[in-house]
Amino acid sequence: MSASDAPLRAFFQAPKFAVVGASTNTEKFGFKVFRWYVTHGLDATPINPGAKAIEVNGTSYPTVASLSDLEGPEETSVSLITPPHVTLKALEEAKGLGIQSVFLQPGTFNDDVLAYARENFKTVLAGDGGWG
Repeated sequence: MSASDAPLRAFFQAPKFAVVGASTNTEKFGFKVFRWYVTHGLDATPINPGAKAIEVNGTSYPTVASLSDLEGPEETSVSLITPPHVTLKALEEAKGLGIQSVFLQPGTFNDDVLAYARENFKTVLAGDGGWG
């Protein structure tokens, strides 16, 4: 394993996952990211305060309104697909819940959000082109 693979491996070692910004709109990135988790057999919870469930391949997955509604948040790695100002609020909530690993998807962060994540989480995934 290369050093650059270590954060990715650490993120995916969690027994549970959550997708903040999961969407019912199949064209949106929030739907596509959530679908990726479930089609790869991962235990993922969609977080969307405006929807009751998200359907993927005929299966309905109940949503929760926020990270605080997760069972066992300290065992959960979190992907974020939200604008930077929403991402920062979610990261603050995640920190308080003991979440250790976050994946900042493209468009979800700016310099301040990235700095906050790197200062407060054990594992942070964020690639080039992620600035919102």
